Amino acid sequence: MGHAVGDVLGLAAGVTISPLPVVAVILLLTTPRGRLNGTLFSVGWILGLALLGAIMLVVGGPGDVSTNKHPATWVGALKLALGVLLVLFSAHQWRHRPTDPTEARLPKWMTVIDRFTPPKVLGLGLLLSAANAKNGPLTIAAGASISATGISVPQQIGALAIFVFIASLGVLAPLAVHVFAGERAKSILGTWRNWAAQHNAAVMAALFFVLGLKLLGDGVSILAT
Repeated sequence: MGHAVGDVLGLAAGVTISPLPVVAVILLLTTPRGRLNGTLFSVGWILGLALLGAIMLVVGGPGDVSTNKHPATWVGALKLALGVLLVLFSAHQWRHRPTDPTEARLPKWMTVIDRFTPPKVLGLGLLLSAANAKNGPLTIAAGASISATGISVPQQIGALAIFVFIASLGVLAPLAVHVFAGERAKSILGTWRNWAAQHNAAVMAALFFVLGLKLLGDGVSILAT
């Protein structure tokens, strides 16, 4: 299990560094039902990652992904494909980044986020975690890595739970600040929101590239073994 957790720590860190979801949860915390909305978004985020990771565990099975103590060929092929996808996303994100960070614009749906009903907030959390162009591939890769170790099902579930927890720290941090920081919360969260909004494109491009190269390397290593 320790080996499985070690394999996915970097992927979990890549998921938790997600500027737009951080901006989204901060905006939700400023709505009239701020604490409820922030909690629902976080629950949706966690559920999205857990469900996607669980699907990969089911696909991989309890141990048949590993052959002769090495990951199966399809795991290497999957990581290779995901790596290529992330590198391509990196190039697209970099080409379309604003030349002046202060001119960065948030998605239009964020301008009406204060009108979201609780089910929509929950769904938004699910969407930004499991269906995100970065987080989805990384979670799929994490599930495949855990399955590839051939550990027992309870241990796989434990490793996935650790991955989901670490991958959720980015969206849980603003909620924690809102709950525990008192009067300073507004100032702290405002600073976080502005930085994340301005540097989202550059951060995402760098993450796509670095994590894409990691998955490419992992895939080539598995296929060459």
